[in-house]
Amino acid sequence: MKFTAEQIAEILGGEVVGNPNAEVSRLSKIEEGTEGSLTFLANPKYINHIYSTKASVTIVNDTFVPETEISTTLIKVDDAYASFSKLLEFYNQVKLNKNGIEPQSFLSESVKYGKNLYLGSFSYIGQNVILGNDVKIYPNSFIGDNVVIGNNVHIFAGAKIYSETIIGNNCTIHSGTIIGADGFGFVPNEEGIYSKVPQIGNVIIEDNVDIGANTTIDRATLGSTIIRKGVKLDNQIQIAHNVEIGENTVIAAQSGVAGSTKIGKNGMIGGQVGIAGHLTIGNNVRLQAQSGVARNIKDDEILQGSPTLAYTDFNKSYVHFKNLPKIVAELEELKKQILNQKNGNNG
Repeated sequence: MKFTAEQIAEILGGEVVGNPNAEVSRLSKIEEGTEGSLTFLANPKYINHIYSTKASVTIVNDTFVPETEISTTLIKVDDAYASFSKLLEFYNQVKLNKNGIEPQSFLSESVKYGKNLYLGSFSYIGQNVILGNDVKIYPNSFIGDNVVIGNNVHIFAGAKIYSETIIGNNCTIHSGTIIGADGFGFVPNEEGIYSKVPQIGNVIIEDNVDIGANTTIDRATLGSTIIRKGVKLDNQIQIAHNVEIGENTVIAAQSGVAGSTKIGKNGMIGGQVGIAGHLTIGNNVRLQAQSGVARNIKDDEILQGSPTLAYTDFNKSYVHFKNLPKIVAELEELKKQILNQKNGNNG
């Protein structure tokens, strides 16, 4: 789609300086701008690029005054970064605003769905599924029996939602995500052979949750695995059975949470963090990347390391970790000196 500078200025409440009919159809970095692209300038580090950019339109702060001639049309706004972010959101809404049921998709006769459903080709919707308004399900997706999905939910290509899963409003589930697969439940007999424990619970995802690509969230053994409202999960995260993640907690890529652990509200968990099972993690906890958690954590703790230490203690200890060979050498030298003194005294 093409937009003129004037149309964009109306969306942002900005002022056009230059050609109001300049057209754009794509977005770009300011240093990579080409004819027909839209960019922005917010960071003073990039100010030199505005004099050489080939972008047709550039969003700038209203305080910006060019020192020499420029070719790009300006849109002046209160906050260029915030305005560009708003425009990205608008662009995404337009791009993702698909409707209709494409050929080769399958809906069971018992499915109930609201307005503006989009169902991509080769997707499958099982028995007794309920879909709200403005649900977008992209090609090659699977929605199992008895799934309930709220309003304004985007499920991208190749996602798999197992039976009995409940998903709230305004959620985004990216490609390759699997929600509701069996938890890792096995018991050994006397011969050491493992038998499967049936996993008959479900997964509940509340409102405003984002789930990254190839993340897996296991169904509960009994009851529910629960992702509370506002949670943001990165790509390639493993959430085990009966885990509960509190409101507005964010978890970075390649982290894993073992079964039945409860994580509080407003947490920040870095990449490649491992959390053992049956633990309680408090509210406002910060876990630095690659931390290993094997104990309960109180509210407001900031931890790092494996096993985790208080963040400040870890930093103090790290000074000694990296100097350990030097410290050992000094101790060996002291040991030699003491032995020499003893031998001298005995002589």
